[in-house]
Amino acid sequence: MSIMHEGAQSLPTSSMQSLDDCKQQKEQKEPNKRKIPRDVELDIEYLYESVPQLSSVFRITDKIGEGTFSSVYLGEAQMRDGRREKFALKHLIPTSHPVRIAAELQCLTVAGGKENVMGVTYCFRKEHHVVIVMPYVEHQAFVDIVGTMSLEEVRHYVYHLLKALKHIHKFGIIHRDIKPTNFLYNRREKKYALVDFGLAQGTPDTRIELLKVVKSKSQKGGGSTDQSAQALRKEPLVPLPPNGRSCAPHLSTKAPVKRLSPLSRTKHTKELMGLSKTSRVFGERNLNSANSTKNPTDKPEGLAVKPTRTDDASRRLVHAKRRPFPVKALATEQKAKTAAVNPSLTCNCYMTDRICNICLSRKQQVAPRAGTPGFRAPEVLTKCPNQGTAIDVWSAGVILLSLLSGRYPFFKANDDLVALTQIMTIRGSRETIQAAKKFGKAVVCSCELPRLDLRILCETLRGARPHEDDSPPAASRASRRPADAQPERRGGSGNAETSAELHELGWHGVPDDMYDLLDRLLDVNPATRISAEVALQHPAFQDISD
Repeated sequence: MSIMHEGAQSLPTSSMQSLDDCKQQKEQKEPNKRKIPRDVELDIEYLYESVPQLSSVFRITDKIGEGTFSSVYLGEAQMRDGRREKFALKHLIPTSHPVRIAAELQCLTVAGGKENVMGVTYCFRKEHHVVIVMPYVEHQAFVDIVGTMSLEEVRHYVYHLLKALKHIHKFGIIHRDIKPTNFLYNRREKKYALVDFGLAQGTPDTRIELLKVVKSKSQKGGGSTDQSAQALRKEPLVPLPPNGRSCAPHLSTKAPVKRLSPLSRTKHTKELMGLSKTSRVFGERNLNSANSTKNPTDKPEGLAVKPTRTDDASRRLVHAKRRPFPVKALATEQKAKTAAVNPSLTCNCYMTDRICNICLSRKQQVAPRAGTPGFRAPEVLTKCPNQGTAIDVWSAGVILLSLLSGRYPFFKANDDLVALTQIMTIRGSRETIQAAKKFGKAVVCSCELPRLDLRILCETLRGARPHEDDSPPAASRASRRPADAQPERRGGSGNAETSAELHELGWHGVPDDMYDLLDRLLDVNPATRISAEVALQHPAFQDISD
């Protein structure tokens, strides 16, 4: 597998100066530039020591992002024609599984470099440390611009996001972590880049061969190291350095420094590739890791754990003491209890405060749960085993909802049930329950939540609702408006504050097509949810050309 994508420029061949000299020259040339924090300097030194080949190519100047599975650094290299170019260096955590790393690289090389999808320029590896080199896309944090984008800018932003999704879905790639921080946007140059395929999975007909290996391993609950090594031998990760020479570490004259990895030393995290804002990354189960760094006794959230024989026996003993009924009595009770409900969805403990043996004997269902809270689709929250590219489209719909309402993040919940409740509050409980039945899940809601009108919701939150004289009839508003919605509430950071600014940005004349597109992107039923390819043909984008 070739790591250099088509059109990639060659990296320099000459050795670079030592890190200390680079620091000194940088301070002399840029005295007014912010000083790099000491902890970032230590992380950069650690990266140089871990992958010494980098010292002959890059001058790493800053750490621009840190996530659960990787850290991202800003590097500068001198090209053959003499100019200097910036690159993003993604250092994957040492515990990442080799097959997962190879699959991410294959996604970048096969599908990347075109159609708003990030490509890969080069890759370095030293033992269990891997650094992926990608073009650097300068961008602003989404939270800083969400309230200042015009309607026309929003249309182009969503169009290019769907264009990237259409491209990767054509290759059978499910990104699984679509969110604004993974879709870089250079506002000045109108450039877009979909990044971070670390959680990607493949569809049944995927054209990314290593995603088939990842999928089979996730279904079987892991695989042997020998299988992983064979996969890597077939798909080599790292070519030789560009100058064809072995690169000695620039700190070779110093005694080796023993320090913890920055990923294990620092608790705070930044959004991947973020430049200015710091945002906490929610605790996720590391699907990339074969050897988790957590305590073996910890049970990650969302991970189905089969009860041990001891636990199972104790539970059965407790239930035997609490329910000493003969089999015939149980059958009679079961028949009476399930008379008014669907028998396939009930058991002996239905609507009770206990767990029956039927439930204890059921095989635990394992389903992918990757992604970021607030952007997970209903089928992900309910652990539907058959998840497809529609989960990426749902996440794109959540982004559009934030853009139209001026609120980011729109959904914020640490628990899957709370997240599902928030979705039902917007899309309706009846619609969500019916959609869940379509993909084999039973959802019970204690009260009926009506489906909200998306236009009224977004205009209310943005503060662009017209006066009462121009509003829909009172009965319609009462049935659709959120109970706690206030027309004077403003959107996210930097949102327009006056009616004149809203008019200037186009938010008083949002066409119905935009809300129709939002409605189809946020279809709670993945079977009827619009695809990225069809969404690009929606009337909302009729005057936008590539």
